[in-house]
Amino acid sequence: MFRRLIPLVTGLVLAAVGSSNASAVPTLAEQLGYSATDKLLLVNGDDVGMCHTANLATIECLERGIMSSATILVPCPWFLEIAEYAKEHPKMDFGVHLCQTSEWRVYRWGPVAPRTEVPGLIDPAGYLWSDTPQVYAKATPEEAYREAKAQIQKALDAGVDVTHLDSHMGVLQLHPAFLAKYLQLAVEFDLPVRMASQATFEKMGQPEWRARFAAKGILFTDDFVYDEFRYTGPESVAPAWRKRLSNLKPGITELFIHAGKPTDELKAITGSWAVRSAEFETFTNDPEIREILKRDHVKLVGYRAIRDVQRRLRLEQGKGTGAGK
Repeated sequence: MFRRLIPLVTGLVLAAVGSSNASAVPTLAEQLGYSATDKLLLVNGDDVGMCHTANLATIECLERGIMSSATILVPCPWFLEIAEYAKEHPKMDFGVHLCQTSEWRVYRWGPVAPRTEVPGLIDPAGYLWSDTPQVYAKATPEEAYREAKAQIQKALDAGVDVTHLDSHMGVLQLHPAFLAKYLQLAVEFDLPVRMASQATFEKMGQPEWRARFAAKGILFTDDFVYDEFRYTGPESVAPAWRKRLSNLKPGITELFIHAGKPTDELKAITGSWAVRSAEFETFTNDPEIREILKRDHVKLVGYRAIRDVQRRLRLEQGKGTGAGK
């Protein structure tokens, strides 16, 4: 996807891409005040703001579970509720779940940006397209960028202290031209991002992604649980995570869940309601998960601390843009 690497101008870049020479410079874990051998876990809640049930479950998981950050779907009907909570709880960790799709059959939403600026993102019914391939076929990367930027700005204007970015349904992460816009947004707003693991990018034949982001001073976790992880049904959720969390590597591992409660609202929206409810229960109430983390001395971290390190390093290196601050 990228045919060149920007020169690695700081030790931070080497740490981010896992260079064998990184022992001479602080790792991201060390930049956060931990040891390079510590096991750190970042549990992100996706799809916050999608519906009332998602908001309630996410708030509960953040307040008394082990979720450490969450990302908001700004175009969705229940955005204002979670934005108000975020504003009233400034220490909570909320990013923006950049969204160019509206996937549910009877519960849908349109763009935040003026429709005249993003016509390729809008389907014949007036909503965002239902899936990622449709976006790639019908919209331009520039339209996806305009919509994403409008979403970030709307969150900031609503009082959300945005801590990071990720991409709903992978629209800004699965195509090179769209990922270039993801990088542009991260730099403009000076925010860390969710990134696929190096192993995932290598499987895709695109090993340069993480290095390019890191060379721009954008931080991301060392590992991301994604393509190697699948459920067989709601009953498999807790056992699968117990097994996976028993095998964390040193450094920062990120995982994501979609917290929900088994309400009529969620059941009417999505057939995945049972899995979402199981994820909520596992990461809020499962004593075995907590015991595993305690046994292995796993420490929870969020994106706010990573964002603060990124901005500090940018200022120290004279790269500050002033955006997003």
